Amino acid sequence: MSIQKELEKLIKDEVLVEIEDYIDDIFEIIAGKKETLELKEELKHMQDMKKDFEELLKDLEAGEIDDEEAQEIYDEIVDMLEEGFEEE
Repeated sequence: MSIQKELEKLIKDEVLVEIEDYIDDIFEIIAGKKETLELKEELKHMQDMKKDFEELLKDLEAGEIDDEEAQEIYDEIVDMLEEGFEEE
C-alpha cells in the first residue's frame, strides 16, 4: 500500500473518528448547560481541525501530495495520536 493510501486510511479510520467523537463530547457538555468560553474555543478549534483534515483528504485523493510529504504528515499524525492516548 502506498504511503498516500496509508495516510488516507489513518485520517479516515482514526483521526476523523477521534475528532468527531471529541466534538460530540463537547456538544453533550454544552447541552448539559455547562458551556464555558474555553469550551466554545475548544469546539471551534476541533471543528477547524476537522476541516483541515478533510481538505488534506481531498488533496490526497487528487494526488497532490507526494511520497515524502505524505510520510511526514503520517509520522506527525502518529505522534499526535500517541501523545493524545498518553494524556488519557
